[in-house]
Amino acid sequence: MESSVYIFAPTFSSFARSVMLCCEEKGIHYTCGMAPASTEIRSKSPEHFAIHPYGKLPALLHDGQILIETSTICRYLDARFDGPALQPADPLERARVDERSAEIALYIDQALLRDIVLEFAFPKGADGQVRLDKVQERLPAARSVLKRVRELLADNPFICGRDYSMADALLTPILDYVARLPLGDELIGSGAVKEYLERMRQRPSGQKVLNMA
Repeated sequence: MESSVYIFAPTFSSFARSVMLCCEEKGIHYTCGMAPASTEIRSKSPEHFAIHPYGKLPALLHDGQILIETSTICRYLDARFDGPALQPADPLERARVDERSAEIALYIDQALLRDIVLEFAFPKGADGQVRLDKVQERLPAARSVLKRVRELLADNPFICGRDYSMADALLTPILDYVARLPLGDELIGSGAVKEYLERMRQRPSGQKVLNMA
């Protein structure tokens, strides 16, 4: 029997949710939280930096080893455990999943989650108010990457074509958080992106992970 994996991150972390989605899709038993040895570890504490040299999240703990960086973690889980493949066997198609995963983690995540969602989740304005002027400044970039997502989807059910991949696990939590914003309906729209998100939310993995507190 495979040993359980521990995802070191709070369950609300979008990247942690990406790892959880991969685990759910492959049927991997996992635990997610900030207490890998049953002792709570504070963010940015010395204990945190001992796990992740840059004090970021998530990290994966498995078989006495630590892995960082979400895409690397997802690739490891896919290779290490049985279950549906999250990467194609064909070299070019696999490279395309890697390419999409990097684009999502670097650019789409920044424009949507870091620049928009986190402004609502952790407001930095006076008296804890959302800085709506900052949101307005960032909306063009957000709309641009959502246009890019629509182009990537085209008529495909998944972001890399006909099959679910780790790229979908990376993208889904970002879109889910955007859709929950006061301006979520406006940003997501009524076309391919909304239909894609609803399909991802209806998957058993999405129903479990995306509805976590």
